[in-house]
Amino acid sequence: MNFLIADDHAIVRKGLVLVLREEFPDAEITEVSNGHEVFDQLCKQNWDVILLDISMPGRNGIEILKQIRANEIKAPILMISMHSEEQYALRALKAGASGFVNKESATEELLIAIRKVLSGKKYVSASLTEKLAETFGENPDHEQLSDREMQVLQLIASGKTVSEIASEISLSVNTISTYRTRVLEKLNLNNNAEITRYALDNKLI
Repeated sequence: MNFLIADDHAIVRKGLVLVLREEFPDAEITEVSNGHEVFDQLCKQNWDVILLDISMPGRNGIEILKQIRANEIKAPILMISMHSEEQYALRALKAGASGFVNKESATEELLIAIRKVLSGKKYVSASLTEKLAETFGENPDHEQLSDREMQVLQLIASGKTVSEIASEISLSVNTISTYRTRVLEKLNLNNNAEITRYALDNKLI
């Protein structure tokens, strides 16, 4: 069995390796830290499960996920993130993920998710299922944001400047400014302070 772990934090990768080794002692486990390395590994062999972090430098996990699916790679992809399910789980599933697990989840939940996607099924936590049922038919304004616009919104709300965001995700300052303008227009906001308040009110950070 082959597992691919993609996360830019070495300590997170090591923790995932320990969990997988205990449950699947004979598995082959490969670690990578960015999108380029993900695609390098995808060219080398088939994978039984890919554990893909959402927040990585350059192309984020959602973009990488979409590209993987566009390349018609069918391997189960379990998205892992420090962000809550409310922020990214639905986006990840719509983009082709097999499941979503928060990094703070218990080890047992991670293993349940892995077993579920290994069986060819989707993994959605009980709490997310309940939230989806509660909000059925509702479409909050931020659902109209693209994945990149959502990323820029969250980074602005976390206190980063346009220049800092541009450097972090390897895009030009002008491009980030364009995304910021789109966020303001789509959410009917006026400035960064209102972006931050919106993000806090909607639990996006």
